Amino acid sequence: MAGIVVVFDFDKTIIDVDSDNWVVDELGVTDLFNQLLPTMPWNSLMDRMMTELHVAGTTIEDMEKVLKRVPIHPRIVQAIKSAHALGCDLRVVSDANVFFIETILKHLGIRHCFSEVNTNPCYVDEEGRLHILPYVDLQTSPHGCNLCPPNMCKSMIIERIQATMAKEGKKRMIYLGDGIGDFCPSLKLGEGDFVMPRKDYPA
Repeated sequence: MAGIVVVFDFDKTIIDVDSDNWVVDELGVTDLFNQLLPTMPWNSLMDRMMTELHVAGTTIEDMEKVLKRVPIHPRIVQAIKSAHALGCDLRVVSDANVFFIETILKHLGIRHCFSEVNTNPCYVDEEGRLHILPYVDLQTSPHGCNLCPPNMCKSMIIERIQATMAKEGKKRMIYLGDGIGDFCPSLKLGEGDFVMPRKDYPA
């Protein structure tokens, strides 16, 4: 099992919902989100929602409480722990963000199972406002992939992981995802690799 890298999408793969939608809905800004959705990229919109929530008085602690209530099938937690115990190298490749993913994984007690989390970066400023940034710089380093959203092409990450695997002598990648955002990276898999799309989760 030490020769296997298992790559997980996060939203609707490790957890049962989209973490962005979950936070927006649970904290009561769904109407504004839907109003602005046609006017800006998703990643930029989520950053704007963090501003709106901050102005309304929502704290980082409020967001953490909401994230800790996210629905997840208990068997996925056990499966992740078992794969880690067997020596698989587990990694996350997600278009969510560091704060949401880290908060949930730590709450579930499985953060230590993953060697890396690849996602949109974020930070909390001195006023306690969460800022969500794109994985790639849209102005200076656009990824140029017409299959993926402007802020992230998962294939770029998969190719980097594959290069690391080759150096470490790892032989097989298993990719788990749920929808259209996982199509592009699945095209990078080679002979002996596996893609495992989530059943009944149409793109």
